[in-house]
Amino acid sequence: MAWMFPTIIKNLFSRPATRRYPFKDIREPFPGYRGKIYWDASKCDLCGDCARVCPAEAIEVSLENRQIKYDPFKCIYCGTCMQTCLPMAISQDKYYTKPAASKAVETISVPV
Repeated sequence: MAWMFPTIIKNLFSRPATRRYPFKDIREPFPGYRGKIYWDASKCDLCGDCARVCPAEAIEVSLENRQIKYDPFKCIYCGTCMQTCLPMAISQDKYYTKPAASKAVETISVPV
């Protein structure tokens, strides 16, 4: 137990090792970082290619309702949906995804 005492004293008087994200010390993402996914509903043709190639099954395309359901908590941000989208309706930004208090599925309505 005596061998732990110097470590305890050092930790009591030193700064925390973690950052106070998202409140403080927000840094720029590193080059090539893949952030949040966005849909441009006006370009989407509801082909469903994005849902077919998604390895995490985070995307569902409903032709009847003309909607896309996207679950950001299932998404692994690999970018394959963006790469396979022929009309280029999907894009990714370069910023970190904001933390959320509850899990919610995003619904994107595609106009006729």
